[in-house]
Amino acid sequence: MAAMLFFTSVAHFAFLQGMSQMIPDFIPFKKEWVIITGILEIAAGIGLLFKKSRKITSILLIIFLILILPANINSAMQNLNYETGNFDGNGICYLWFRIPMQIFYILWIWKFGYKPKD
Repeated sequence: MAAMLFFTSVAHFAFLQGMSQMIPDFIPFKKEWVIITGILEIAAGIGLLFKKSRKITSILLIIFLILILPANINSAMQNLNYETGNFDGNGICYLWFRIPMQIFYILWIWKFGYKPKD
């Protein structure tokens, strides 16, 4: 999971324009939020690597994944291609992949990061 977070954080910087379009219009400073969340993903990846910070990082990461899901749904409904910033993306079909993947990540983080060991 830490490695995945490091890789996905790169998209926040490489595709800043397109990813900022994922953020709803009522939220100001879109590019800044994309940069901040990219940094947070790096920090979460680091936090998962250490036993002392793993539990709190897992809780915060689960909350983060739940909070970003509406932005992913919204951008898919608009056919946003975050890599190009155009509206020629996969659309609703993307959600058939994204939502199960998001649930998988949340369960994975819960199982291996948060859930107390027996």
